[in-house]
Amino acid sequence: MNFRLTVTTLLLLLFVTEVVVAQESNDKVVPIKFANMDSWLERPIKESFLIGGGRKTIYEIAPANKDFKENTPYKPTVSDWATSNVYAKVNGVHKASVTVFPEKEEDGNICARLETLVDGVKVLGLVNINVLATGSIFLGEIVEPITDTDNPQAKLLTGIPFKGKPKGMEFDYKVDPAGKRIRLSGFRTKYLPGVNACEAVMILQYRWEDQQGNIFAKRVATTWQRFYDKQTTWQRNYKMNLDYGDITSLGTFKEFQTLITGENTCYALNSQGDIKPIQEVGWANETEEATHLIMRFSSGYGGAYIGSVGSKFWIDNIKIVY
Repeated sequence: MNFRLTVTTLLLLLFVTEVVVAQESNDKVVPIKFANMDSWLERPIKESFLIGGGRKTIYEIAPANKDFKENTPYKPTVSDWATSNVYAKVNGVHKASVTVFPEKEEDGNICARLETLVDGVKVLGLVNINVLATGSIFLGEIVEPITDTDNPQAKLLTGIPFKGKPKGMEFDYKVDPAGKRIRLSGFRTKYLPGVNACEAVMILQYRWEDQQGNIFAKRVATTWQRFYDKQTTWQRNYKMNLDYGDITSLGTFKEFQTLITGENTCYALNSQGDIKPIQEVGWANETEEATHLIMRFSSGYGGAYIGSVGSKFWIDNIKIVY
């Protein structure tokens, strides 16, 4: 081995490392409000006697409020975060579903644990109904109380107003995607092909309305990743970089990253306060800048009632990188 060549190579590697570090240090990292997961609002829910009459606590990523009244719908005011934890009131019957929890880390900090669970209802102790519920946190709002099971996507108001051209996002995570996927929406379990994965998504959209108040959008930028492998130690400052414009020709493109349509269509409030589907109709060009930000973390994928029981996704310290 040529010693001089080795030393030169090492010096070159050190130089490149310094350049990379210097380049990364120029990134501007902006925390998202309440995304350090240290603030949690606890909502007390007393379920109806018809389904057992138990008490549950629903957790929201928001400032604590000990005066929050029992069985009260939640509407975010100071926090942009929503969770898959929901309060339902169907035909006068009160029910809570909890799949997102605050959890203390090894260093004493608090993170969010998103977990896929079987949520059961026993009516008068006789009829058992079980559904699979996936843990998710996202920027937006859930319209509470949930009053029916029609069109679950329409209960989620997805995304927040946003301007800017960030490079991507950064967060801390651990993951245990569990195993085989199932669909459980009542009395029957259906096994699905493939294995479960947890998801992290950041999308920028350019949105507009027509005269009838219908909402349209073009995709400005995308980063969308599925985590299939178990990771039991914290991965700190994990970065996901945004790709701008039409990503379908990129070698890294995955089919699930395409435009959101069909049964996966997201919803939002229009300027008149009506809930409308967001019709994502194409890819933005260079002149069409972002008006809205979608960000979501989930312990599974595939839609309502689909996932893997016991899947967990721990999330902390979410930031936007410029």
